[in-house]
Amino acid sequence: MSTQLFKASERGTANFGWLNANYSFSFANYFNAERIQFGMLRVLNDDTIAPAMGFGMHPHANMEIITIPLEGALKHVDSMGNEGTITYGEVQVMSAGTGVQHSEVNASTTEYLKLLQIWIFPDTENVTPRYDQKAFDLEMNLNSFVNIVSPKDSNDGNALWVHQKTFFNLGVFETGKTNYKNNITDNSVYLFLIEGKILIDNQILSSKDAMGISNLNEFEIEILEKAKILIIEIPTK
Repeated sequence: MSTQLFKASERGTANFGWLNANYSFSFANYFNAERIQFGMLRVLNDDTIAPAMGFGMHPHANMEIITIPLEGALKHVDSMGNEGTITYGEVQVMSAGTGVQHSEVNASTTEYLKLLQIWIFPDTENVTPRYDQKAFDLEMNLNSFVNIVSPKDSNDGNALWVHQKTFFNLGVFETGKTNYKNNITDNSVYLFLIEGKILIDNQILSSKDAMGISNLNEFEIEILEKAKILIIEIPTK
């Protein structure tokens, strides 16, 4: 088992007034040669966006983009004609493929929006762009992981799918221990602790800490304080 702990305090940061961003990997004006990507995971941004503010129309290509609201409501508009609002418990995916433009704006004029935006390199380039969103009931599945994203060819219809052999699992845990077992043996895991406190491999993770886990098909997580955990199982290349 190979583990690497990434402390929340070590992330890149940016504050633009309307946007307070924390970058797990090199992004925008933040560059760290040792934090470019984790396997096929390229971006994990932890953003807080002021009321009625956000990202105007901008382009993407050949990237799988997953957005997970943590608090508040996000309004999405894209060049494919999609328009919608997602809140906590919902997840959206966008396959940029041959090219797409979109905007992401805080839907509220009074409340702040907190979200995770994640970019994954696709296993197939220049696909037809697509968008989807889905609601997941984490509270009904307390103390277990809910599969929210899976590969297109391994999708059972309950999760969103992307063009990559990656599995996203999200869960809320109150106490005790839980195990995570890889869906694909050769994949690695990037675990992001959204909130709470946990123990893995005799290392304590607190809110917004992360851990890269490689060369192990299954591992144990001990819940020290009520925790919300995101697991990204991802190919290394």
